[in-house]
Amino acid sequence: MPEPALSIRASWALHAAAAIGVIVRPNLWPWMLGTVIADHLVLTAAGLWPKSTLLGPNWTRLPQSAANSAAVAITIDDGPDPDITPEVLDVLARHNTTATFFCVGERVARYAELSREIVRRGHAIENHSQRHLNRFSVLGPRAMREEIERAQNTIAAVTGELPRFFRAPAGLRNPFLEPALARLKLQLASWTRRGFDTVNRDPRSVFTKLTRGLAARDILLLHDGHAAQTAAGTPVVLEVLPRLLKAVAAAELRPVTLRAALPENTVPA
Repeated sequence: MPEPALSIRASWALHAAAAIGVIVRPNLWPWMLGTVIADHLVLTAAGLWPKSTLLGPNWTRLPQSAANSAAVAITIDDGPDPDITPEVLDVLARHNTTATFFCVGERVARYAELSREIVRRGHAIENHSQRHLNRFSVLGPRAMREEIERAQNTIAAVTGELPRFFRAPAGLRNPFLEPALARLKLQLASWTRRGFDTVNRDPRSVFTKLTRGLAARDILLLHDGHAAQTAAGTPVVLEVLPRLLKAVAAAELRPVTLRAALPENTVPA
């Protein structure tokens, strides 16, 4: 099993040193306590920054390789949704494009046939936790591991494929996440940019946020679950996705799943 991130191991060492220091020099306890509190604040801040790598490996872009030199990843979160996901799949099919769906375990079980259709169409379903809890980032080590493992088992049972990636709900996490992912052999993935399409009802604004500085190896985030709607009542993702795929093609970039971008799956260009 991979070792925890260096920052986590350093934190453990700091706690041990502080405990020993208090025993050896009791009068130094205010300094020791202050050091431990500062350490906790740093780790908490890292957990609140989705793109942080301080708490462990985290894909914010695809790995650098010849095969990924013209690749981007379209990732779609919080589904599957019986009303929106089928239309998303049709848009992807019209553009002959594959995407990565970070799905919630409970929804995969509830909409099992739709989940299998995602895989049948050549897309990948990855782990977005079992219940998408708002309090996910404050779970303890056991509860966090169980939440991820339950989703892992649910998705595998429904689709026949074991997820290779995990994305935390809202991208928020704590130091207990990386040991759980290492145990389950999951790679954390966040994103290069997102359009906030769960709250932003303006498709033009979402599109601009996703395409500003668009470049090879980008990971782009949209939502088929919890999708905001335009003033006309259309899910924002359905307005943005066709334009985004055209922009990707115009930039001579090639959408791939995150799995296809793994080092063992890439081949020289």
